[in-house]
Amino acid sequence: MRIPVRKQVMWWGIAAFTLALTLWLLGQAVLPFILGAGIAYLLDPVADRLERAGLSRTLAVVVITFAVVLAFVAVMLLIVPILLRQATALVETAPEMLEQGRMFFDSRFPDLIPQGAGLQQTLVDLQAAVGEQAGRLASTVLGSVTGVLGWIALLVIVPVVAFYLLLDWDNMVEAIDRYLPREHAGTIRQLASEIDDALSGFLRGQAVVIAILGTWYAFGLMLVGLPFGFFIGIMAAVLSFIPYVGVLIGGATAIGVALFSFWGDPLWIGAVVAIFAIGQIVEGNYLQPKIVGGHVGLHPVWLLLALSVFGTLFGFVGLVMAVPMAAALGVLARFLIAQYRDSSLFTGQAVPDEPAQPLLVEMVPTGTVADRLRAARMASDRVRSRQQIEDMQEDLSRRDAEG
Repeated sequence: MRIPVRKQVMWWGIAAFTLALTLWLLGQAVLPFILGAGIAYLLDPVADRLERAGLSRTLAVVVITFAVVLAFVAVMLLIVPILLRQATALVETAPEMLEQGRMFFDSRFPDLIPQGAGLQQTLVDLQAAVGEQAGRLASTVLGSVTGVLGWIALLVIVPVVAFYLLLDWDNMVEAIDRYLPREHAGTIRQLASEIDDALSGFLRGQAVVIAILGTWYAFGLMLVGLPFGFFIGIMAAVLSFIPYVGVLIGGATAIGVALFSFWGDPLWIGAVVAIFAIGQIVEGNYLQPKIVGGHVGLHPVWLLLALSVFGTLFGFVGLVMAVPMAAALGVLARFLIAQYRDSSLFTGQAVPDEPAQPLLVEMVPTGTVADRLRAARMASDRVRSRQQIEDMQEDLSRRDAEG
């Protein structure tokens, strides 16, 4: 008997709620496993291509692991120290830049900020507190996310989880497919394919875009001699996965530093502005349409909402899960909207019940069914007897060989 749709929705809703509650309770404990699964998901197409090139799955995973570890070590040794050094210097210089900006507005526009207003004191307090609060915030974030145990988990558990999941990824997908509810297996496969298309298109495409923009911004700002240019360029590129946020924050920071460093030399200030303008034009007209594509379906507002909601509910784990969950929920929302538009709730017309299946009765002579059952039992007995004889012969042959 078919289970009613309402009951199926109830049971699957309970399962989804249980999963969300488990993630919320486990918190940081599941972060290495989520990161490992995400890395395996991103690298699975590379492993498949290496398999098609003639490598075994194990050798393909070993090659990928070696390349990823080599790239990670290179980044940690060559890029991260520069970023940390420039970020620290920028935080230490920020109060001085704010003070210069305040003095500039005081001298050029004395009536813009009334001296008796609270805004003047607010700017003074902001200038005094930026250095202390920025350093404290950075240390707090690092302490909460990457403590000693967190570092061990991220540096040891994540690569191990990613390695084994990547090794068994195809088998794991097949195993999950076998346990799908048969009635809805086709629909679930279609939704999973759409989620994979949206998620892989966004993550892999955006990673390429960030790499290109990071190279352009970082080296461009370094070539014009902008202090902290490498850090500002990388920061702007990383934040560019949220449209307009990266260029606004990175551009505002770069222009502010350029005004502080190149005051009186408008050529270099214009060069900084031109670098971000060219980057934004290339990103909007070529990189996003050609690399990421229009099939992703992650609207910027939807992405910001997902980051805010999942970050609030699940902390840092929620921030990591925000993009895949946003892609999945976006696909599910479009599917539910399509179902709603086809339903009687939207059309106002009741859908007629499916007609009952006709009862088929086959007329046969008396004793036909009993004869068929008897013949089937005799055939089964003959097959079983033949199998027993073959087993005895194999056993005797093995004994003779051993004797």
